[in-house]
Amino acid sequence: QLQASGGGLVQAGGSLRLSCAASGRTFSRYAMGWFRQAPGKEREFVAAISGTGDSTRYSESMKGRLTISRDNAKNTVYLQMNSLKFEDTAVYYCAASRSNWATSTASMYDYWGQGTQVTVSS
Repeated sequence: QLQASGGGLVQAGGSLRLSCAASGRTFSRYAMGWFRQAPGKEREFVAAISGTGDSTRYSESMKGRLTISRDNAKNTVYLQMNSLKFEDTAVYYCAASRSNWATSTASMYDYWGQGTQVTVSS
């Protein structure tokens, strides 16, 4: 089970840190990813990290403004988002992949959280 949190309302240029807590004892065997979906748009990849944390991948459109990290002792993955823009407004979902690759492909993810709303005011 994945529980995302940390979303909220922020002004453009601000920052947010999302968290995703996972249940289970094998968290480090899963790659973790973040995706987002804005109203009327398809779900898109944001960032991913391998199970050990030594490999990361970022969306080209948000690269430079994101940092994904994980704490395997706490079964938690984080997404630090800086310099937020109005167009970053979306529901952000965390997901877990048994492949353990930091993949941007949504179909490679086996488990999904419920999402957390991020709203950026212009």
